Amino acid sequence: MRPTEQIYSNYTEEDFLVWKTLFNRQMQMLQSTVSEEYLQALAKVKFSADRIPHFEEVDELLKPLTGWSIQVVPNISPQKTFFELLTKKKFTATCWLRTLEQLDFLEEPDMFHDVFGHIPLLSNKAYCDFFHGIGEIAMEHIDSPKAIELLGRIYWFTVEFGLIWEKGDLKIYGAGIISSHGETEHSISNETPKFDFDVATIFHTDYRTDIMQDRYCVVDSFHQLYDSLPEIRNLLSKET
Repeated sequence: MRPTEQIYSNYTEEDFLVWKTLFNRQMQMLQSTVSEEYLQALAKVKFSADRIPHFEEVDELLKPLTGWSIQVVPNISPQKTFFELLTKKKFTATCWLRTLEQLDFLEEPDMFHDVFGHIPLLSNKAYCDFFHGIGEIAMEHIDSPKAIELLGRIYWFTVEFGLIWEKGDLKIYGAGIISSHGETEHSISNETPKFDFDVATIFHTDYRTDIMQDRYCVVDSFHQLYDSLPEIRNLLSKET
């Protein structure tokens, strides 16, 4: 049974070792490959290798910056619950960690993915405004499986596996890349196809969840994502 609330005293020595090992391993790779926006965000939420984030403390840091907070869930939330919480500026996150034997592969998202990958950028206003907007659009179409599928593609190619241009260099900001050792190397390889952010293109691009991604979407800025919300809403109405 996965926990439905974070009880900090329940974390074991192995939990702290897992967090520290994953944090240090990823940061070694990310220093030169991840978005500066993410590194700044990581400092704002005060994450470190030596301490598993305490959600109440993180909420206190996020609220004056963007008004967002963490909603603990035992596992992946139903779509309606997930999007509804986004409209309330709440991000669903697990509070359990993989074991030492699972460092390199885990079938379901754990706290390292949810928290290390997603939570820091919830301190970035433009990113959060886009996130919130996606939640609002989703709730307008929550009874349309086709619409939710298309919005899922937007989410996948941006929030989960997005790349961004910074000062002429290609950088990582998607949580699915940030929290994965293998995906980090794969995503910035010159041999992996990239395409510029375009709503219509994403709507017609399939993806798989069980492999390293075979293509990545690149944005110019988080403001570009936020500015795309009217187009997403408009095209979604036409597609469905």
